[in-house]
Amino acid sequence: MKVDMNRHGGWSVIKIEGRMDTISAPDFEKQAQDWIGQGEHRMVVDLSDLEYISSAGLRALLVAAKAAKASGGQLRCCSLKGVVKKVFDVSGFSSMLPVYESLDAALSRQ
Repeated sequence: MKVDMNRHGGWSVIKIEGRMDTISAPDFEKQAQDWIGQGEHRMVVDLSDLEYISSAGLRALLVAAKAAKASGGQLRCCSLKGVVKKVFDVSGFSSMLPVYESLDAALSRQ
């Protein structure tokens, strides 16, 4: 899994590539906690290049979302496709976290 973070306006855009599973999810969770600790409270997680997500990956996103909310911010997900979109829909995560069709849509919503 590869994770990059860039600033876009008042948002931190986190791009995740590859697989988010029991091996890689803890790394994302730690990075997200570090960013939140550094003041990055408004995050958009771009999943356009994520090929697979396990329950551990979903948990890591939920932990990050709760931490962002506790800090007065929000975590949004965008650009889900294929098996990742299916996992979000089947697990109910599409209704638990704000999910947007595209990065532009996630960034433009207040």
